[in-house]
Amino acid sequence: MTKLNIGIILGSTREGRLSPQVGEWVKKIADERGDANYEIVDIADYKLPLLGEADASEQAAAWNAKLASLDGFVFIVQEYNHSISAALKNALDYARETWNNKAAGIVSYGSVGGARAAEHLRGILGELLIADVRVHPALSLFTDFANFSVFKPADLHLANVNAMLDQVLAWSGALKTLRQ
Repeated sequence: MTKLNIGIILGSTREGRLSPQVGEWVKKIADERGDANYEIVDIADYKLPLLGEADASEQAAAWNAKLASLDGFVFIVQEYNHSISAALKNALDYARETWNNKAAGIVSYGSVGGARAAEHLRGILGELLIADVRVHPALSLFTDFANFSVFKPADLHLANVNAMLDQVLAWSGALKTLRQ
């Protein structure tokens, strides 16, 4: 059986964002498992304008092609004003069927671990027919980031990340049968 392809989606495009640090940490843990092909997918690389404001057929085609190559996702989500970033919502809206029948985990961070953003994201994922898994590593800006800018996760998060990845792989494998 071929390995599943899992995209680690960086959910922010803002200057000085922390999502690349968190995404690299998740990818390092995931790669050590050796059970799937994991890759960072940075929405900033796709330069998606606000949906409907400009002709973005080229960017949208590239974005959808990337998503189509993936069997599941781990969203790195930071909380902005009690929700997800506008850039992530925009990127989610640029695809529809390409998201369908895939699984996703959420790793969030913020002042309360990004919990409110994760809950908003879950509602959006449901509409896109993405099955989100239960285990949700939540990182605190106060305890997992030195000076709110350098990611230094507590060791206790390792078990949650691995449990989340276990669920993402199980569900991604099961849902792949619906797409074949």
